Amino acid sequence: MSAMDSRRSPFPNQRGPRPQSEYEERVVQIDRVARVQKGGRRFRFRATVVVGDRKGKVGLGIAKAQDVQGAIRKAVDEAKKDFIQVPTIDQTIPFELVTTFTGAKVLLKPARKGTGIIAGGAVRPVIELSGITNILSKSLGSNNRINNAKAALKGLQTFADTDLSRLHPKQEAKEATEAKEAKKAKEAEAA
Repeated sequence: MSAMDSRRSPFPNQRGPRPQSEYEERVVQIDRVARVQKGGRRFRFRATVVVGDRKGKVGLGIAKAQDVQGAIRKAVDEAKKDFIQVPTIDQTIPFELVTTFTGAKVLLKPARKGTGIIAGGAVRPVIELSGITNILSKSLGSNNRINNAKAALKGLQTFADTDLSRLHPKQEAKEATEAKEAKKAKEAEAA
């Protein structure tokens, strides 16, 4: 028996275990969509998938394919291209925010430790896979799952684009203390 034969599976038609990805994926919605052509309708599938690592990285992907698995695979690839880094303070968001995307409106509020994730619909997987563990949210306006997921992602993107050092009082106090100590050290060196 050669080295090549020892690595072969005893079941030739089965693949070995798939390597675990560092990212978790959650299917938000699968739709059957149609395109009308001369010969009739052509059906395809559209998948909406949220991908995240539960450590602050999250992305949303939407893709179409002839079969469901192909659509999901393409949507996962799309989501990985558009990751955002979500900052958290004490496992929650830094401040309250209302974001809109077309007709969907999503309210995101910080929550105390132990509250958990109070969210539903398409907002929940976006928040869970971003790594936030304490948050309150409410979907207002449209019930469209894709638009609600995009509105939640847009809100999380707002946190990523904001300078949070000014918002967190402990961080601000720490920076002020460090600045005072540095000033005292300079004065001591000068004297």
